[in-house]
Amino acid sequence: MDATTKPLRIPPEMGIYAEKHEIFDLLQSMLTRLLVDEPEDPIQFLIDLLKRDGLQVPRVFLLGPPASGKRTIAKMLCEHTHATQINASSLLKEESDLVKRALQYQEKQQEIPSELWIKLVQQRLSKMDCIKRGWVFEGLPRTREQALLLQEAGIAPEHVVFLDAPDTVLIERNLGKRIDPFTGDVYHATFSWPSDDAVARRLQEAPGISEEETAAQLLQFHRESHAVQRTYQQQLRVINADQPSADVFSQTLTFALSRPHSAAPHTPRVVLLGPPGSGKSLQAAIIAQKYNVVNICCGQVLKSAVADETSLGELIKTYLESGQQVPDSVVVKILTERLSRLDCTTRGWILHGFPRDLEQAEKLHEAGFVPNRVFFLEIPNDVAIERITLRAVDPVTGERYHSVYKAPPGPPVQSRLQWNPRDSEEGLLQSLAECRAHAPDLQDFYPHAVHINADQDPHAVFESLESRLVNRLPRRSSFGSSLSALTE
Repeated sequence: MDATTKPLRIPPEMGIYAEKHEIFDLLQSMLTRLLVDEPEDPIQFLIDLLKRDGLQVPRVFLLGPPASGKRTIAKMLCEHTHATQINASSLLKEESDLVKRALQYQEKQQEIPSELWIKLVQQRLSKMDCIKRGWVFEGLPRTREQALLLQEAGIAPEHVVFLDAPDTVLIERNLGKRIDPFTGDVYHATFSWPSDDAVARRLQEAPGISEEETAAQLLQFHRESHAVQRTYQQQLRVINADQPSADVFSQTLTFALSRPHSAAPHTPRVVLLGPPGSGKSLQAAIIAQKYNVVNICCGQVLKSAVADETSLGELIKTYLESGQQVPDSVVVKILTERLSRLDCTTRGWILHGFPRDLEQAEKLHEAGFVPNRVFFLEIPNDVAIERITLRAVDPVTGERYHSVYKAPPGPPVQSRLQWNPRDSEEGLLQSLAECRAHAPDLQDFYPHAVHINADQDPHAVFESLESRLVNRLPRRSSFGSSLSALTE
């Protein structure tokens, strides 16, 4: 090979480091905050921002009609995430000139202007508890105007939860609502009566809960709700509130834990493991074609090296012709060269046929090629035997046939089919035994690998693989780690 035409090699550590520490997401968040806040000293602003460690905290809007359970779910969510719970009532309990202005409107029985509400929100979210722990905002915005003003002010939630239920259910709920005047906690005469008698005795009937008043509130809410939902359609999840609060909370928490879409570049690095006949080559080809990643079959890479007639290729040729296994050190050297090329670094890769055991997995890791997706394709031995031993190739056309799944079209083709000697049942059983023996060590080495039932239609297998390929990796921050443990 001409050294001047040697493909460009890019160290794999660069992409791995960027993904591990979420560099692109970090830069995107910092740039967004710069453009929104427009600080006079951008450098010092970013330094302060990083010191606060407030880039990966919950930022949730919890919306819904009266009696949908917003306050209850917000309280539960904040208890689990340690975020700050905020609502209109809590905003008006702060001590500031803005709050005094807002209370003056209330004293005159006038509606507080939306612009003033937004300033109150900005003032509250600028405090350190919201910056460091995040926040769950309950009940605001109520109108599209408020939503747009919040966006203009740079207040953008990562998740917007909309609790929804039929009006008849909401009216029934509202009639039984009771308020603890000391804590502000909401109880219900039927569904959630306090166990503490002292609390029960001091409960008061909530204002504005008659059937007529609730119906009027719902009518006003519905006039604006669809417009508010459209404003946040990219971050929105509508959850049915007409179910037990534990179920509503579970769905809300799951959504709050999900990671929003990121514009950061993502390079797939996929390893497919599994016994012979599990469909690794087929699934790799489908994934490579659909997502434009590079299909790396270890066997084909070795054959390509032989075809290039390099000194290393001549060494590999000797092993292949004698039927011996190519040493791991040679295989890793060939794979390192191939996986370091520009197409693999920029588009990503899907590797199959390697590693086959723990030692090979360790050598791949030491070479700097750490997969971000690992799949075990699992099938019983009898299925593998049926898939492998009954396949043959037409030497004239190169077409592959199978006695069960794809029979040859006629006697002439049937008569000239050739079977690979390596597909004998005896050799296959030996390969399967070796694969099963190494599987536990590989599973320990890749603890986050996904196990896929490959004994089903190839399209169903692909759908299972694809659903786990397109989702982002779990957040590695302490917030994400602690919350993930809660859902397990």
